[in-house]
Amino acid sequence: MPSPHVLVLTYDHEEDAHASRVCDLLVGRGARTTVFNPASFQSRSRVDLCYLDDAVGRRLHIGDETVDLDTLTALWWRRPRPVAADPVLTDETIADYTVKECQSLLTGLWEHLSCPQLPARESVFRRAGHKPYQLALAAELGFQIPETVITTSEEAFLDFHDRHDGRIITKPLNIPWVEDAGGEIVMSRACEPVAARDVAYTDALRFCPVIVQERIPKRVELRVTVVGRQVFAAEIHSQVANHARFDWRRYDIRVTPHLVHRLPDEVATRCLALTDRLGLRYGAIDLIVTPDGRYVFLEINPNGQWLWIEHLTGLPISQAFCDILLEGA
Repeated sequence: MPSPHVLVLTYDHEEDAHASRVCDLLVGRGARTTVFNPASFQSRSRVDLCYLDDAVGRRLHIGDETVDLDTLTALWWRRPRPVAADPVLTDETIADYTVKECQSLLTGLWEHLSCPQLPARESVFRRAGHKPYQLALAAELGFQIPETVITTSEEAFLDFHDRHDGRIITKPLNIPWVEDAGGEIVMSRACEPVAARDVAYTDALRFCPVIVQERIPKRVELRVTVVGRQVFAAEIHSQVANHARFDWRRYDIRVTPHLVHRLPDEVATRCLALTDRLGLRYGAIDLIVTPDGRYVFLEINPNGQWLWIEHLTGLPISQAFCDILLEGA
């Protein structure tokens, strides 16, 4: 029987610690792994899709390696970069055209492969990342969610602000950073409390939507990582430092304890139901545990990070990734 063969789409095997960790484990379990960065497609790779009377074949050539895409046992959509133009294409109009055509080819190619995909096919996990959809579905499944307004209206914002006596937070709808023309990040936004001075600028909301939520009191925050049917929950004690009080992503690992958390069975069941309904085989769910013990859903990232949780808590998340990537074999 041939060895399992997993194709990993990511920006760089050496720089992506998550991909490196899982690939090493897969190789140790007898699998073949191929890492492909679509950004280098024009300069380092080529593809052949053949639809003939007597055969159908799809092959990806990466340097000297040829991958028969129809024999893959799994595809992991990790963190690929979009196709970049080969430097030899000096005409910007032509370069842009070829990049769009190459991207269209690859997008359709991954979408229609028959092997299992993690976290899901691109069209599925892109839809699953839509935060308004997540909130509605979480509430339907029985999660408590914060009171929320997603708006471009100054009036709606001010009404919500008054409803909660100013104890509200804002966060971006989709993209948490602003890039300049060269792709450099010039500003990032996380979960932010609304200060009195911010209210003076609410007329600018007409230019860009924002998520506005009531400020939920926190005992701890949870990162719940779902891999297949396995659920790993970690406490992030974000309230021990002012820097991380409103958004744990501002934490300093040296002063922010991370501990394994025992999820109540009904909460774990809801987490599994959420990934099922979203069509995901993986998801990183953010919850709050309030001082009075309530579990409040914030969002799910269909392709979120987990390695720091594994390192700090010992939860075997990478092994769970290997388990699910080898299921197709």
